[in-house]
Amino acid sequence: MKHTQAVLLFLLVSSLTFPATRAASMSRIKDIAHVQGVRDNQLLGYGLVVGLDGSGDSRQTRFTTQTLSNLLKLEGVVVDPRSIQVSNTAAVMVTATLPPFARMGGKIDVTVSSIGDADSLQGGVLLMTPLRAANGEVFAVAQGAVSIGGFAARTATASVQRNQPTAGRIPQGALVEREVGFELRGRPTLRLILHDADFSTANRVAQVVNRRLSLSVAEPLDSRTVEIAVPESYRDRVVEFISQIENEALEVDRVAKVVMNEKTGTIIFGGQVKIAPVTIVHGALTVQIGTQFAISQPAPFSDGQTVVVPEHTVEVEEHSGPPVTIGEGASIEDVVRALNAIGATPRDILAIIQAIRAAGALQSELEII
Repeated sequence: MKHTQAVLLFLLVSSLTFPATRAASMSRIKDIAHVQGVRDNQLLGYGLVVGLDGSGDSRQTRFTTQTLSNLLKLEGVVVDPRSIQVSNTAAVMVTATLPPFARMGGKIDVTVSSIGDADSLQGGVLLMTPLRAANGEVFAVAQGAVSIGGFAARTATASVQRNQPTAGRIPQGALVEREVGFELRGRPTLRLILHDADFSTANRVAQVVNRRLSLSVAEPLDSRTVEIAVPESYRDRVVEFISQIENEALEVDRVAKVVMNEKTGTIIFGGQVKIAPVTIVHGALTVQIGTQFAISQPAPFSDGQTVVVPEHTVEVEEHSGPPVTIGEGASIEDVVRALNAIGATPRDILAIIQAIRAAGALQSELEII
């Protein structure tokens, strides 16, 4: 049954990838590239979640008591950190992603994760936490009720948990306090950065942009970068200029690749994968070692004792299939059917494909994840 499902998976992948038409491989520029400088920025902060019902950090988490003591000092309350009970408080790391062109006063989502030994953040409230970028500057401030989307409950002998109770989110929980300086208006040039480096695709992007504008303004700099000179008439309308070129479609050139997951036995073939002429002989050797226990009974009225004597058995069985030859330029469906014909299991297919690659017959990249 598992073997049949694996074969069906191969056939399904082949039907989706290999027979694809030329039109199906067309992609818009906005889907395969982005404008250099238009990017997200990651933010990080350290804070406290309060209001927990005894599920917070223990006194062993000393940085929680120190943080709470420092916070109380700011409010004019001086206490000894050793006398603080923090079972209703948890130290957390707060992360967020600042999208491009985020403006002051805008709101972004944040993720809250416990860094101490708290059992759950359920029902907690994050206190005001500055969120900093890699340069140390504060770009947002987070605060609000934490939603964990689950729960955790335990007794002395049993426990129940759903999802991850020590991490949660605060939708729209951070206010943007600083903007990332990047201005499109007035820029003389733009650079498109391809998500996947490829010389052919970069050259086609430049050709499509030049054809769309009827001007020679785009030039590929390398396998990932295409530089575009913004015409004078669009210097004050760069957004309009980008909207005109980003929806242009082109055929994306893809590298032939085979991806294999040895943990799950999954194999994915790209549509450009080709197999050179190759002959496959598949065989499997099965060795079974067993133990049978026999009872040795002494003769009547003797001084002997009844003992259990183990008897070991070894059985060897070898299965072999006929050699199968795969012709040049074979499709993914041909490869799957050929491997199925010799009775290969998904695990066997993994080994066979690696052997084909070692023999130089697999004309593609092989990636094992």
